[in-house]
Amino acid sequence: MREGFVMTKKVVDFWACQDEVTKAYQDKRVLLLGQGKSGKPNVMTIGWGSWGIIWKRPVFTVLVRPSRYTYPMLEETGEFSVNVLPPGKEEIAKFCGSNSGRSVDKFAAQGLTPISGRVISIPIVQECIINVECRIIYKSDLLPQALNGPIRAEIYGESQDLHRIFIGEIVSCLRG
Repeated sequence: MREGFVMTKKVVDFWACQDEVTKAYQDKRVLLLGQGKSGKPNVMTIGWGSWGIIWKRPVFTVLVRPSRYTYPMLEETGEFSVNVLPPGKEEIAKFCGSNSGRSVDKFAAQGLTPISGRVISIPIVQECIINVECRIIYKSDLLPQALNGPIRAEIYGESQDLHRIFIGEIVSCLRG
């Protein structure tokens, strides 16, 4: 356990949270937290992601566009946390998904509290009911030519700002 971690959350098996995280995606209540070497954390809303087993490890896969403020943070530290807001807090996720950390401190604006993670060096969100701590073990850019044509047209149109896939090994899952 990391020094500075406050045990306000219960360690749980990540499979025990799978249905709740899936529901939270549907309700638009999932936040990705990154923190660069500057030490300033940022949260962004994510509408996609998956988890499972790859290379005999529990993993959480997220996709982030290079244009996003959080993108270089993932590159710098190699860690991220996935944080699930409680039901009824969708407005927080809406705010975090429509405002950039370049221009606003989303934590201050939405009354969110970054706290020390249990294992990783970057924070988790205190107010969230599930926190998944991940270390990046693989990353790769989407290849336009390999992407299904209708999906490419629907999601990206003419944009060249395709996502990078980050696969993070789940090193801790917390509830509270």
